[in-house]
Amino acid sequence: MDVKALLRPYPDWLAHLESLGGFDLALPGGDLADELLRLAVPHEDVNAVLAARPEPGTWQWWLAERCAHSLVSTMGEMADPPPFQSLPELGPYFYVYVFLATLPHTRAYHRELGVPEEVSWATFTDLGRNMAVHRKRFGTGGLLVPYWFMLHARGILYELGRLQFNRDTLGRTTGETLRAAGLPVGPGSPSLGVHVPDFHGPLTPEACDASFERARRFFPRHFPGDEVRVMTCGSWLLDDQLARYLPADSNILAFQRRFHLLHRFDNSDLLAFVFGGDAPSPGDAAALPRRTRLERGIADHLAAGGTWYGRMGWLPF
Repeated sequence: MDVKALLRPYPDWLAHLESLGGFDLALPGGDLADELLRLAVPHEDVNAVLAARPEPGTWQWWLAERCAHSLVSTMGEMADPPPFQSLPELGPYFYVYVFLATLPHTRAYHRELGVPEEVSWATFTDLGRNMAVHRKRFGTGGLLVPYWFMLHARGILYELGRLQFNRDTLGRTTGETLRAAGLPVGPGSPSLGVHVPDFHGPLTPEACDASFERARRFFPRHFPGDEVRVMTCGSWLLDDQLARYLPADSNILAFQRRFHLLHRFDNSDLLAFVFGGDAPSPGDAAALPRRTRLERGIADHLAAGGTWYGRMGWLPF
């Protein structure tokens, strides 16, 4: 296969990879299966991942070298490299090997920063979690949105208990809104992004309290130059319409009440987040499962002609 022809629809990505050149791609030796299990790769995917190992001299190896080089060369940098693309020709597990090859470099970066080992490994196991989410949504093996794990591999995102946090900067709309509200921030100001991973237990107020407290200690200690003043979250969990369908003491509403809510945005992924592979098309609300109060509320809202949104929110750091 002509790999450059494959990447031609993504000229910025191709130019970036070509500018990097080769890389000493060292894939894990020994019992790779144990390494995959340590990263929480689902058991049903382990054999298929092992069988998909790229071989030196192939076009897959050429691309894996440069993808790994892209991550390592931008380790800790706030400017994002061009995102990895999900291409059928790569197969479902190609990027698993890219991240495995990058893992020693990420761990070395963590050690330089003094990041505790348990935080490193909790962060890395999001690789397996995102493979589990892929199977939940599509019923097949694979790695959901591989560009997401680029944040972990580049030392930008960290899992601190129930929640994940990534170093970030405020976008134009959010930054201007917060500046207009009198906060000493604006577009481009340092911030933290807040994320709620799947398959990680209930989103209880106590668990969230602990995560936010850890974040307020962790980032000033390991990234003292960032001068973060706000944390932001953009999620379907912050759609204030949920209050019509959930009890006031629900974990979702408790999480939502932590934030000052800002603008809405389209959120076509909500059904996949909530229903996984059971989600039909958005126009077929009658076919949605109604197993929980949340599912019933979402389905009833759509059946009545309503629309669900994502919402941006912020809270002080």
